[in-house]
Amino acid sequence: MNDTMKYRKSRQRDRILEILHGTKSHPTADTIYLQLKSEFPDLSLGNVYRNLNILMDQGFIQRLDFGSTFNRFDGNPGVHSHFICEECGAVSDLDVDLKNQSDILNLVNKEETRMVKRYKLDFYGLCGKCVNI
Repeated sequence: MNDTMKYRKSRQRDRILEILHGTKSHPTADTIYLQLKSEFPDLSLGNVYRNLNILMDQGFIQRLDFGSTFNRFDGNPGVHSHFICEECGAVSDLDVDLKNQSDILNLVNKEETRMVKRYKLDFYGLCGKCVNI
């Protein structure tokens, strides 16, 4: 049985996935909770976290941990880079074609005792809004 069959269908989970697919802002669980609370009056923040964990288990989304006090969530589970503003905390996807990523992997895998399965390349600085403040 694959992971998508492990869980019963859920309207709340479907809506969370719709929200994540419909935004580029990489919202927090709190943001998702506030967005859905009027639609699902019995919704709790714990329900949101449980559903986010299920969606991650199923491979539909990814959790972004940038070392802050809260995680953000991304509706694009594929490998891609992010730009994180160090001033306002905004997170955006970067559509960067890493032509030399095989060079990076070869460099890291140079030792025979190591095999990289995945990696993450994120960029930090000031977004356009914060640069102009």
